[in-house]
Amino acid sequence: MARLSFREQVLRVREDAIVESVNRLLADKGFDLMTVDEVAADVGIAKASLYKHFPSKEALAAAAMVRLLQRTLAVIDQQAARPEATAMQRLEALTRWALELQVAGEMPTLPSQNSSLRAELMAHRAYLELLLQVSERLGEWIVQAQAAGDIDATLPPEVVLYTIFARACDPVPAFLKAAGQHSNAQIVEWVLSTCLHGLHGPAAR
Repeated sequence: MARLSFREQVLRVREDAIVESVNRLLADKGFDLMTVDEVAADVGIAKASLYKHFPSKEALAAAAMVRLLQRTLAVIDQQAARPEATAMQRLEALTRWALELQVAGEMPTLPSQNSSLRAELMAHRAYLELLLQVSERLGEWIVQAQAAGDIDATLPPEVVLYTIFARACDPVPAFLKAAGQHSNAQIVEWVLSTCLHGLHGPAAR
């Protein structure tokens, strides 16, 4: 691998700082309220300089989503390296990680419907490739967990997959955290339990 020049290294560090800032702002304010001016101010660069890296607000959000999917794949790799873990345990560990990010204020939140952002993401090759990789690998675990009887085998695998994906934008953790009566760990475990095991008590299972 060719070594990056000093200028390329500076640009890489600046882009990393921009994406980290976008991630924080998306987690705190969401896509609609985040502005390019806020990102530039947070990073400490001129707005014109920011546009040299990312041409639009949608491109900024797409970069944050690519970074999130890269982190997700890293967690999936970590779980795949646990030979003693069942498919269900791996799915549970990944879902817990996503909830922990959200409770810690590190999960970027995007609107469920936004034509300009959706168009950006659907045209973003890296995003689509990473999303496909994540979906395929989780899909394998879901099918294995269904075969083992850990997940209802009558459910289409995509229903389970989207249920897990939805934890990244689940409003319940934020509501519970805002109440200030429970620890982050309690919130994560409760939401994880209801997601993977439902609301039935032991007698109804």
